[in-house]
Amino acid sequence: METFFPLSHPSPGLLFTPMHKNTATPVAVLGASGYVGRELVELLDAHPDVAIAFATSQSEPEVLGHRTVPMEAVEERWRDVEMVFSCLPHGVSAPVVERAREAGARVVDLSADLRLSDRAVYGLTEFARPALPGASVVANPGCYPTVALLALLPFARAGVVDTSRPIIIDAASGVSGAGRSARREMLFAEVAEDFRAYGVGNTHRHLPEITGHLIPVLGPADVVFTPHLLPVRRGILSTVHLPLRQALEREDGERILSQAYEGEPCVRLVPAGVPSLRDVVHRNRVAIGVVPVRHVSRPMLTVISAIDNLVKGAAGQAVQNMNAMQRWPETRGLLC
Repeated sequence: METFFPLSHPSPGLLFTPMHKNTATPVAVLGASGYVGRELVELLDAHPDVAIAFATSQSEPEVLGHRTVPMEAVEERWRDVEMVFSCLPHGVSAPVVERAREAGARVVDLSADLRLSDRAVYGLTEFARPALPGASVVANPGCYPTVALLALLPFARAGVVDTSRPIIIDAASGVSGAGRSARREMLFAEVAEDFRAYGVGNTHRHLPEITGHLIPVLGPADVVFTPHLLPVRRGILSTVHLPLRQALEREDGERILSQAYEGEPCVRLVPAGVPSLRDVVHRNRVAIGVVPVRHVSRPMLTVISAIDNLVKGAAGQAVQNMNAMQRWPETRGLLC
């Protein structure tokens, strides 16, 4: 039986009927035709307090019923929106975000451009909440850092991690995490009935984001991160092997998580210790479980976490951040 943390917000199951769109906050989605952009458009369409004023795409004239405009046409449209979501490619997004901010819009940037910058609040919602209402720009975390940091930060803050030994993170993602652009290695015939690691040797681009937001809390430590490609459309399952200063039983680990996430509507503790993708797909949720590691000479804890890479790992967390920025209930328009 799973344990649900208490909900501090209205039931998310009641939040999918659009209401009062005539008084809704106008928003824009830049780069709406990618997997994340499309997921975001769908969530915003269902949100009762926002209306999409315009969306952009360089490749598709329409996304989920919304006519798109090319990026070169948006400069005259900033005045039409109060909130901008940028799903533009890494390296392209930051200058556009700055122009939107200068025009008076608040921005949630889903690219990697500002995640390690002091020009934006890092929007890992459960830990960034106090800074979000006053933020003009929020950098939405990456999918792998989200699933890893939500598993790691409670233990880092509790002071139980042995930083003399490396933290090992093995995480596997569905193919939608690679984006919607055509690539031979992502064809069905290449991915189906296969399972492979990539970014091996601690070289993946998300490693600096993970360590950049973990080390200030934990202190100096080695992190070894290896991503894998799952032959599924969506979802990330992360297995963290955490070295401990002293042995912890499962109940001890669950107590640390419960104290860290009490009242969090989008965090679920799985007492059996082993979350799966079925616990999280199509939901703005992280499911977390812990299992002590047996038959080792020095104590370790395995922390397993799962998210939907397109929802809690991207579009859903962006909506959750917008809700916090606007001082709306965080689950507004979301299913957690």
